[in-house]
Amino acid sequence: MDKPTTYKDAGVDIDAGNRATQRIKELVRQTYTPQVLSEVGLFGGLFDVSDLPESQPVLVSSIDSVGTKTKVAVACGRFDTIGRDIVNHCINDILVQGARPLYFLDYIALGHLDPDHIGEIVKGVADACSANGCALIGGEMCEMPDVYSGGDIDLVGNVVGVVDRSRILDGARVVEGDRLIGLASSGLHTNGYTLARKALYGDNPRRLDEIPPGFDRTLGEVLLEPHRSYYPTLWPLLEKGLVHAMAHITGGGIPDNLVRVLPKGLQAFVAADSWPKPPLFHLLARETQAPHEELFRTFNMGVGMILCVSPENESSVVKSLDRANLGAWDIGEIKPGLPDKAGVTLV
Repeated sequence: MDKPTTYKDAGVDIDAGNRATQRIKELVRQTYTPQVLSEVGLFGGLFDVSDLPESQPVLVSSIDSVGTKTKVAVACGRFDTIGRDIVNHCINDILVQGARPLYFLDYIALGHLDPDHIGEIVKGVADACSANGCALIGGEMCEMPDVYSGGDIDLVGNVVGVVDRSRILDGARVVEGDRLIGLASSGLHTNGYTLARKALYGDNPRRLDEIPPGFDRTLGEVLLEPHRSYYPTLWPLLEKGLVHAMAHITGGGIPDNLVRVLPKGLQAFVAADSWPKPPLFHLLARETQAPHEELFRTFNMGVGMILCVSPENESSVVKSLDRANLGAWDIGEIKPGLPDKAGVTLV
């Protein structure tokens, strides 16, 4: 092989990157709020926080990845959903601390830069930002053929939000007797895909085009269902002070995430059979043959968010969720536990 003489010869196409940037400029501008002071293409995004309505504003930030769900997108040749995944995942992560989103940044790394694929991804990011009142103020595209092989993609997002200091949710308000309300997920969201991919289609991506028995969509469509954002539905409840704590059910499932918002000395008892499991989770249980505990630590099992609320507020909270057509179930309660630790028990 001849020695490369240009960056493109080495595998990095700057012109393709510039074409991708031109395609996404208008998508990004459409998410701008009045607080955005920068234009697309500057070295950093500028956001004015001088007029925030919070009396004691505290910034809350989170960063995450779509993980190997991108492998499903590549196998299906469909890139319009994973952008929504990363935005909604990150927004849920700061929502559980009582924060509303302000702005978002994305990072796309891949082996070969295709402007069309980049355009689809960023459109998903921009659409989700607009739906959540969040500005997309910057991002980065990295073409790294020596790191990512074939069509591999990595998609990472960073969100910054704000919460009034007096309204931070950190678990301190959770008390004995609180009820646990589980909110329906839209599927796997963005966790458990390494096991799900191996169990459901392995080395045969053609199975993604098949409709499994009992389903009305292809396996690929089911696996690419976007991560649900709970912000539009839950924000009114937070403004009314009806929620003591929330847990976003991501990697580690219910046991490893719910415990993060519980004070020491309290134990969450979750009735594992108290909500209907969507067909996807029955399929995963059958195909993986994984133990019950492993399923609940790897997948969300149909519950993407858990609220801790007082018994007197439970009815009004559930009614509000029902009006939003979001599945919600009483799945357990908070009881006394060991004095020096918090815990979660599936019963």
